[in-house]
Amino acid sequence: MTTIEHFIGAIPKAELHLYIEGTLEPELKFELAKRNGIDLPYASVGEMREAYDFDDLPSFLAQYYEGMSVLLAEEDFYDLAMAYFTRVAAENVVYVEMFFDPQAHTSRGVEFSTVIEGLHRAQGDAGERFGIRSQLIMCFLRDMSAESAAETLDQAEKYRDWIVGVGLDSDEKGNPPIKFTDVFADARSRGYRLTMHCDVDQEDSVEHIWQCLDVIGVERIDHGVNAIEDEELCREIVRRGLGLTVCPISNAYVTDGTKADLIVGLLERGIKVTVNSDDPAYFPGYIEENLLRLQQEADLDSTTVARLVRNAFEIAWLEPDERSGYLARVDAFIGGD
Repeated sequence: MTTIEHFIGAIPKAELHLYIEGTLEPELKFELAKRNGIDLPYASVGEMREAYDFDDLPSFLAQYYEGMSVLLAEEDFYDLAMAYFTRVAAENVVYVEMFFDPQAHTSRGVEFSTVIEGLHRAQGDAGERFGIRSQLIMCFLRDMSAESAAETLDQAEKYRDWIVGVGLDSDEKGNPPIKFTDVFADARSRGYRLTMHCDVDQEDSVEHIWQCLDVIGVERIDHGVNAIEDEELCREIVRRGLGLTVCPISNAYVTDGTKADLIVGLLERGIKVTVNSDDPAYFPGYIEENLLRLQQEADLDSTTVARLVRNAFEIAWLEPDERSGYLARVDAFIGGD
């Protein structure tokens, strides 16, 4: 193992753009299907992996939602989350802000409580077993109605203390941020933190990022690499101290590459870019692999890698003392490496 590989593997890391449903590895999917009496359209794990042949966002989403069919009981969501935490504990991930998509489950008859109680229990156990601190971000599906998002926000009220923020994901085409202006305003009034997806190379990408800033008032942007096409937008992102949660490996599956050059360009402009894994069971590679892929393609040194890692803790939705503690751990590692 080279020095930089060791550095990337060992440095304490935070992940801010991770779909827990996107960590459903084929092996666990088969296990849950058997448990729940569900027939899958694949004969083997290998055949399932071969089906993960995405070339754009819609083709990925079709497989992503199909995969959720095996998630039915609280124990399924618990096992899903614990599998993720177990894996990333070995990569020295110490903090996670984890997306979940309740509408993708409630729309097929799974209770909101079933989803969140399974995830919450896993969060507690991961904290005890691995020392991983985690928080939940509830995402609305943008290809569903704003009214459905509002209903989901109401369903979450009982669990307000378990959810740190809300986000927006799924198919962006024809579903701009302003479609959800009212529900995000309501979420803000209830004390939620705000983020939104601005996926890579979508129609009106730059305009959507401006909407996130000027209409919605987000605190960070998920993906958002097309911001580099507008220098004024980049300056405004820096001025507001907003971060971008980018995902190199998933970029390579749904666009023409990892966008490593754009990611570095955003970093050079002073934007707080972070590296994350998105849906690592479908875009093979967890956070360590994403950092390594970017490092290799952009020939990053350890100082730049450390900057990416520090950015994640700096824009995480943490209390100041918690943030300081994590950053001190990163600095202690750098100083002792």
